[in-house]
Amino acid sequence: QVQLVESGGGLVQAGGSLRLSCVASGDIFSITMMAWYRQAPGKQRELVASITRGGTTNYAESVKGRFIISRDNGGNTVSLQMNSLKPDDTAVYYCNSIIRDLARGLFNYWGQGTQITVSS
Repeated sequence: QVQLVESGGGLVQAGGSLRLSCVASGDIFSITMMAWYRQAPGKQRELVASITRGGTTNYAESVKGRFIISRDNGGNTVSLQMNSLKPDDTAVYYCNSIIRDLARGLFNYWGQGTQITVSS
């Protein structure tokens, strides 16, 4: 059974920084892509940033230049360094990964979500 476990959420003042981490564990054969999404109250879930197995990154326009996504050398951990945070960044942040595991084959997994609140 594959799990994505997030950590690092919390409350921060505008202009501050936070770092999110997500670890994938279980019967993993390979990880194709890891990403962070977020969902603010009353809004649809949106992609924040993604990183492929090869290290190619993609960012939402709203976070370019402020957020940095990275993966560890083993590839099972993805982090999101969030700088210059704004109140508009307030949302529940979800880790997402496309994983080939031994039970389901290629499957899209989600973490449980972690709340980020940026106060003005």
